[in-house]
Amino acid sequence: MAGKPEKHYNQFQLALKAFGRNRLAMACFYVLIALYGLAIFADFFTPYSYDDENRIYSYSPPTKIHIFNEQGHLTRPFVYGTKVTFDQYHRRMYEVKKDERYPVRFLTPGQEYRILGIVPSRIRLFSVDEPGRIYLWGADSRGRDLYSRLIYGGRVSLSIGLIGVMISFTIGLVIGGIAGYYGGKIDDMLMRICEMFMMVPGFYLLLALRAVVPADFNSVQVYIAIIVILSFIGWAELARIIRGMCLSLRERDFVLAARAMGLSDMAIIIKHILPHTLSYSIIAIMLSIPGYILAESGLSLIGLGIQDPYASWGNLLSEAMGIIQIKFAPWILLPGFFIFLTVMCFNVIGDALRDCLDPKFKMEGKV
Repeated sequence: MAGKPEKHYNQFQLALKAFGRNRLAMACFYVLIALYGLAIFADFFTPYSYDDENRIYSYSPPTKIHIFNEQGHLTRPFVYGTKVTFDQYHRRMYEVKKDERYPVRFLTPGQEYRILGIVPSRIRLFSVDEPGRIYLWGADSRGRDLYSRLIYGGRVSLSIGLIGVMISFTIGLVIGGIAGYYGGKIDDMLMRICEMFMMVPGFYLLLALRAVVPADFNSVQVYIAIIVILSFIGWAELARIIRGMCLSLRERDFVLAARAMGLSDMAIIIKHILPHTLSYSIIAIMLSIPGYILAESGLSLIGLGIQDPYASWGNLLSEAMGIIQIKFAPWILLPGFFIFLTVMCFNVIGDALRDCLDPKFKMEGKV
């Protein structure tokens, strides 16, 4: 009886199997999926909009959610009301008013929004009735829910990282591919342009490009401008690396065969040369996204990025610039934790992909 034929795997399938066996990388992958899911559907997962404020509750501490009543019986989740007073040093003091109870309501109507910017809706995952307020992770200086603003801020910071790196890497791949394929004067000209961008330190180039943006831009225009600016920061180094790879690839037999078949130069570059740089490009993209997120956060932190009341992790962290605010409201450091968590997850996944796409996997044809 003939044995069962052995199943063969290509390089990409081998890399996926190896990546799936890396528990830390998979955990980071699921964390990023959760963060991006929360950001995309921020309107549904948050009880308030990013600009919903009540200045009476400035720096209100995190709200405790109770599931037991005064008699110790299990009941529907609820929060107590809060009374604001001032001590002898004129500091805000928040006292629990146990005579006021506000049940936590799920799938309740709230401020209107549009799902994915298209479908109108008012349903939010949870909330409490007015005048009650629920602050899962405390409030900022203007009494806005920090949890809601963090989720909305992730929509800005995470999307800028992805969109910016995609544009930048597209530019780098195309320019590097053209320089490596043609060589000669075209190569010299394009590489000198790359070196001009690489001569200027990245953050200073970022500030210089940001200074060109008109001061009267609204937040949406600033968002687009930051994406464009970040796209001009990281493409040059990638272009030089891709150019070096293309210099060797252009002499391969499959490229010569494509020329003999009469394919155009751009078709050869896009269809036959650049796909062979895909393994390196995927790794480089994953390792570069944290830099874009940190760059946007740095701009917003110093007031040159997304402006209040719109939220990004950078401008949320700007409230933690003073030691007094951190001492009395330590929860305002949460945006820094989310930046750290996201950067670490991308770096771990990038390192795991680098191991999975290592050339030694090409030697394995079957498992």
